[in-house]
Amino acid sequence: MIQINGTIQLAPGTVADNPDTVEAIKTMVAASRAEDGCLTYTFAQDLSDPDSLVIYERWRDQEALAAHGQSAHMAEFQKVMAANPPVTRDLRVYETDEGQPL
Repeated sequence: MIQINGTIQLAPGTVADNPDTVEAIKTMVAASRAEDGCLTYTFAQDLSDPDSLVIYERWRDQEALAAHGQSAHMAEFQKVMAANPPVTRDLRVYETDEGQPL
């Protein structure tokens, strides 16, 4: 299994002042969750910083993740992000197992 965790820090006010960005994120999440091999796909807003997004993804395998990267909805999402570029981006990819319940 492939897991991606990390954060995207947007410029101050990006989320509040750009409803198109929020809609693009919602569209991206819905389309990604429908992809073959997507186990989990989540963008979350940091409660202490509304312009900090927390990313959590789980993919069946590297092939599913690669297909995601080439998807039409990823291309559209990247256009929106280019118009509102992140201040910082820290995403990490891990190869892992299913884990254990805590």
